[in-house]
Amino acid sequence: MAKHRWISGFRPSSDRFTVMWALFAMSRPTQLLLIAFVYLLGAVIALAQSLDLDPTKFWIGLITLIPLSASIHYANEYADHETDALTSRTPFSGGSGVLPETGLPREIALKAAWYAAILGFGIALGAYVGGFLSPVSIGILFIGTFFGWMYSLKPLALGWRGLGELDNALLGGVLLPLYGFVVQAGEVQAWVIAALLPFGAAAFINLLATTWPDRKADDQVGKRTLATLWPIRYLRVLYWTVALGIILALLFLFNRVLPWEVVWASLLITPVILWGGLSYTRQRSPFPTVAAMVLLLAAQLLSWWSTTGFCCLLGRS
Repeated sequence: MAKHRWISGFRPSSDRFTVMWALFAMSRPTQLLLIAFVYLLGAVIALAQSLDLDPTKFWIGLITLIPLSASIHYANEYADHETDALTSRTPFSGGSGVLPETGLPREIALKAAWYAAILGFGIALGAYVGGFLSPVSIGILFIGTFFGWMYSLKPLALGWRGLGELDNALLGGVLLPLYGFVVQAGEVQAWVIAALLPFGAAAFINLLATTWPDRKADDQVGKRTLATLWPIRYLRVLYWTVALGIILALLFLFNRVLPWEVVWASLLITPVILWGGLSYTRQRSPFPTVAAMVLLLAAQLLSWWSTTGFCCLLGRS
């Protein structure tokens, strides 16, 4: 598609449609949906503890989260426009591909990131004033958004320094569901962080797998992911070490912070994790490891919910 030209600030209607479609696609709707389910995991853990949820807090917490998450995605699209133009995308890697496909200026993504962040924190401020979000919830949102931006952007640019996988896993696998819990509980509880570590580890190996297809493009533009920095044998050892750590953590946390339902449901996903390990670096598609993370999320959601007697998620049964 030909590059779009800006003439005296005027764009034809077709350009406006393209920009609107680009903003929608760069927000990564499927990832936003996954984020909503990870947020729900934290809320379900709170439900398992208290057998009650405040539905207003739940929805306000989610409505606040979505634009902030979109702002992180926009920032990533802005920073990774070069590597996205070079890589052959998979359904799980390579960004949205919108900027190279449309020829739109990358500044659109950065402006969208700022607008989405302002919107999200504006909602958060209103929710705080209205008594729906605690200061701890606001703090988690700020930390998550800051380090989400710093995955892609300077001065930290963690994704370009070999720290992006760890950053993303901690944010998406631990901090995000912790936010869902804190929206309901109003405070951080250490046992919840421990309970979320296996899922955080699954998010880490998912990131190992999803950065693998982009390694050549990332290397060309100087983005230093683990896939560009480490030899294949080291990457495989890291994957299997973390995979084993997930299993050992589940067993260690059994009847300490994790109910037996959660442990056994999570262990059922072990064959998929092993499939991911056997395919990692041996095939381009990260699908097996992505499937392992998504299935672990589903297993933990349902098993935590089962400990409540499957009572209503948004109120008493």
